[in-house]
Amino acid sequence: MSNDNVVYVGNKEVMNYVLAVTTQFNEGSEEVILKARGRAISRAVDTAEIVRNRFLQDVEIKDITTGTEEIEGEEGETSNVSTITITLGE
Repeated sequence: MSNDNVVYVGNKEVMNYVLAVTTQFNEGSEEVILKARGRAISRAVDTAEIVRNRFLQDVEIKDITTGTEEIEGEEGETSNVSTITITLGE
């Protein structure tokens, strides 16, 4: 699977990600994957819900995966960051 249908959710407005997801589906993608870490997780969930409820009613959540990544900070210390992957499909 290519990374063309992956939307990485960060600090932008939710509607930016909603537009990215709807564009992917309009260009023919059968599924779009939302990926987020840490504080962006709630933004990814909001994006999925807005796409499903307002824009593309036939899109459903195919899979949700949660996990933890170790991030190395300054001075070599590591911290754990939660991750989520939401797979949307028709």
